[in-house]
Amino acid sequence: MRGALTPERWIEAATDVLADRGIDSVRIDLLAQQLQVTRGSFYWHFRDRDELLRRVLGAWRDHATLQLTARLERAHPDPREQLRDVISLPVRGRAAQRAARIELAIRAWARHDALARQSVDEADGARIVYIAQLFSALGFGVAEARWRAFALYAYVVAESQIAAPIAQLQREERDRFIERLMLQPLDAQT
Repeated sequence: MRGALTPERWIEAATDVLADRGIDSVRIDLLAQQLQVTRGSFYWHFRDRDELLRRVLGAWRDHATLQLTARLERAHPDPREQLRDVISLPVRGRAAQRAARIELAIRAWARHDALARQSVDEADGARIVYIAQLFSALGFGVAEARWRAFALYAYVVAESQIAAPIAQLQREERDRFIERLMLQPLDAQT
């Protein structure tokens, strides 16, 4: 006999369907069939599909933003090392590939849904603030740290979304270039 499904398992299944097939495929009947349970199991944990979708967004935010930045901070006290970790995020194996698929699906969903848009905006804002704090810790002024954080964040998001295969050496060279570019002080005249 199979144990009862947890809300987290439903959220994980919904996230997988979202990443693989898009938001329109995240349906209770499809998820119940995939999980080999009845629809009643769903309603034991969630009021409706909207509640599930809110929980999917919350789980994504927690995992891809809050837990990730906490993990990066614990890994290295040095802000320069944390920046290197941020730059390398898109190429960290299967977990990074899955995270990129989820991120792309949520961003696609956010183009036509206010709640998803709000979640993406909040995640982007929190991530940029975290990166800006790293640049500030390295001695850049607040305004410049924010601009550098935005530029670096845009690079990381683009790297995670571009599906083109690239040789590891080329990617490492590009990452080193971005690191040098982001850490290079600007000429005082600009």
